[in-house]
Amino acid sequence: MIALLRRDLALALRSGGGFGLSLAFFLIVVMFVPFGIGPDRATLAGIAPGILWIGALLACLLSLDRIFQLDFEDGTLDLLATSPLPLEGIVAMKALAHWLTTGLPLALAAPVLGFLLNLPEGAYGWLFLSLLAGTPALSFLGAFGAALTVGLKRGGLLLSLLVLPLYIPTLIFGAQTVVLAADQMANQTAFLILLAISLLSLAIVPFAAARALSVNLR
Repeated sequence: MIALLRRDLALALRSGGGFGLSLAFFLIVVMFVPFGIGPDRATLAGIAPGILWIGALLACLLSLDRIFQLDFEDGTLDLLATSPLPLEGIVAMKALAHWLTTGLPLALAAPVLGFLLNLPEGAYGWLFLSLLAGTPALSFLGAFGAALTVGLKRGGLLLSLLVLPLYIPTLIFGAQTVVLAADQMANQTAFLILLAISLLSLAIVPFAAARALSVNLR
């Protein structure tokens, strides 16, 4: 399992399709918002939590099709499916690799980009914590969508349509955690619900995605 994780991390970093592309897209989204909304600092501060979370969500979405598609095309996925490794563990390692190369860098970069949107001072730490707790759900739910669409030609659009509704609870509670922190209000409940969504995704999604993969690989 560890060897599989290292392999996926090396491929993602070597190709630049996860780490660099997601960060660049996140930066572009945040930089373009002031041009469309205007330079008013109060307005930017009010929408900053939602914009940062939406940008991170869309940045995660960019590389979801790479979780299984490349291995499917070169036959590696068939070899992994027939190996002694449990298919659920393979899904979990691939989703973890996606999070390490996409979700974690976005969480680290978000506080820096929050400065561009005049994010209130008290919200920077909670922005990082909310993305750190919520982006695993984005990667694992995305892995489920990628498993459903693996092997389909031009399945990227279908993948987005399948996954985006599943992302809504994570987006709501993630943004709400930061909004409440910015308003200096209690946000522990929203953060705990966000954390619960991620933990539930980690527990359930590998089994559902493994089932979808086994059907698609027959």
